[in-house]
Amino acid sequence: MFHSRRREALRDQLRTRGLDALLVTDLLNVRYLTGFTGSNAALLVHAGGDGGSVFCTDGRYETQSQRQLPDLRRVIERGSDRRLAGEAVETGIARLGFESHVVTIDVHEALAEIAGRDRMHPASRLVEQLRTVKDVDEIAALRAACAAADTALAGLLADGGLRPGRTEREVALDLESRMVQAGAAGPSFETIVAAGSNSAVPHHRPTDAELCSGDLVKMDFGALVDGYHSDMTRTVVLGEPAGWQRELYALVAAAQAAGRAALRPGADVRDVDTAARAVIADAGYGEEFLHGLGHGVGLAIHEAPTLSQRGAGTLEAGMAVTVEPGVYLVDRGGVRIEDTLVVGDGDPEILTLTTKDLVAA
Repeated sequence: MFHSRRREALRDQLRTRGLDALLVTDLLNVRYLTGFTGSNAALLVHAGGDGGSVFCTDGRYETQSQRQLPDLRRVIERGSDRRLAGEAVETGIARLGFESHVVTIDVHEALAEIAGRDRMHPASRLVEQLRTVKDVDEIAALRAACAAADTALAGLLADGGLRPGRTEREVALDLESRMVQAGAAGPSFETIVAAGSNSAVPHHRPTDAELCSGDLVKMDFGALVDGYHSDMTRTVVLGEPAGWQRELYALVAAAQAAGRAALRPGADVRDVDTAARAVIADAGYGEEFLHGLGHGVGLAIHEAPTLSQRGAGTLEAGMAVTVEPGVYLVDRGGVRIEDTLVVGDGDPEILTLTTKDLVAA
């Protein structure tokens, strides 16, 4: 039922824009609107209702699509987008929207040849706008994905998985395996494990570098559950933390708390970024905070809204975002603390529940 509700919400947008239908070709958007999880599909959403909507995929997914889309008319043909462009002509659709932000020039030319240029109208990111505010089913999937990541890290720490002599790559694979054991389909992105001076590289890729006593170890990872992504970063110290490590960690923790507190419906995304960034800048480390504060998360690991000085727009209740300030000291080490949260009418709901206290592994 929630897929049909999403299509109805999209129809409201189509009617507002004077479009008779939208040809949806982005696979994540097709999944959002139908639940289909295959690798080839397109969807024609009719502004007048599902009676005129059509889904198309190829023969590999005939049985799967019948199971996943019992409420939509289905057409089986490999060239899904072209077949549905023809369907639009056959059914008299005069104004056909298409996802201009994902359609290449070559594909546009092919579709225009079938449907006619006058019939086709760019309709960029209509479904993505709907996806920014999560419904209860999406939030439940995000909670499950975050829980799998929390469970994996708890097991890693309890079993002594962070110890001198292990490599960054070994720890990353260990985390990913544990997330699968906890119910994830897999990692939601390439796991980051960065030890020692490597922790000062924001998106360091794990290597065979060994963890050493006294290292800061930064772990940025997430789990994939029902197509939804979690995203969490925790930074720990191997052994007793040095004074500078405690101070750096406390600073980033304060900035992260400020960013979380700024998550309110109606808040400008740039102001949320500023709330955390000002804490770090006031301490003299503004140049060492090298990225935006956070991003939306859902069917994609990075989606709208963007919490940064380059972002635009305001927050709404139900948006799922990350808050992830960091300070990176070249050749010494870096700290990042990140949660996935859902904006609420009051305090945001934190979905990643692993402690944010400084852990000495």
